Amino acid sequence: MQKTIRKYKRGNNAKSTNKVTGELTLFEMFDRFMAVKKTEALSSRTITDYYTNFEYFKKYLVEDLSADEIEIDTFRGFIGYMLHEMELSPVTANVRIRTMRAFIRFCFTEGYIKNPIHESFKPVKTPEDTLESLTPAEIKKLLNVIDDEMYTGFRDKIIILVLLDTLVRISELVAIKRANVDLKAGFITLEAGETKTRKTSSVPLSSKTIKLLAEYMKETEEFGDDHLFLTYDGHKINPSTIRIILRDYGKEAGISNKRVSPHTFRHTGALLYIMNGGDPFSLQKILGHSHMNMVRKYIQMTDTDVRRQHNAFSPLNAVFGKI
Repeated sequence: MQKTIRKYKRGNNAKSTNKVTGELTLFEMFDRFMAVKKTEALSSRTITDYYTNFEYFKKYLVEDLSADEIEIDTFRGFIGYMLHEMELSPVTANVRIRTMRAFIRFCFTEGYIKNPIHESFKPVKTPEDTLESLTPAEIKKLLNVIDDEMYTGFRDKIIILVLLDTLVRISELVAIKRANVDLKAGFITLEAGETKTRKTSSVPLSSKTIKLLAEYMKETEEFGDDHLFLTYDGHKINPSTIRIILRDYGKEAGISNKRVSPHTFRHTGALLYIMNGGDPFSLQKILGHSHMNMVRKYIQMTDTDVRRQHNAFSPLNAVFGKI
């Protein structure tokens, strides 16, 4: 495939125009943008993502741009480059596009550039998401391969149950401290600094999870660490470690057609919550989403799921009784 010529690539002798005109260059604008973002109480991960996504754009440009050189074709070319030369998925490309739109919107609002370029390039269309979930039978197969006589196996079993029961994100799970767990009230508090919404929230626990968590917390008390989930030598566990552990359990359980990951449990838990008669509004609160359209993505049902629900809740049941 013939590569697209990058319109804005300039020679090595090109110099920043701000020395002459007093205007900021694109890279200098980004520094200003990030200085503002760091005052917005964003998570360290979000700040890192901004820098990472902009680095991809810098590699595409090769050289800095003056304010006058920042045009819509710059960003359209970047989008085409990601999709057709790097062959990124639309979902991955959109992550970087959204960063650039937020940055350029800031530049326009601050008066660094004259035109609202961000209004002329938008995230690309993506296929409708099909989120994978595990069946109850697959969850049982997964739990059955875990040796919970060993500390790490018992911990891993608790992790799976907490992921399913509370629907927390993996970043939230590893940040849970022992003090955040109220076994008597049956809640785990998620601290504002660790949630995606930057708000403190509480997620409920089922009686089964409470019982096993009590046993686990008693067993790990001697480690003396504030965090709930720990490595075998008593240190805070890493999210990537959990991802690898779950993947390996999935392989051992023979679940080869689905990805066994923390996020898969979030999808699974949300779907099973609805299938068991839970309402979408309480699910929205547990998931920590501000918009119902995000909740809808988590509860995609198969035709079999829909038929089972229809049999249980058909309007005819109210007329003739449940058969």
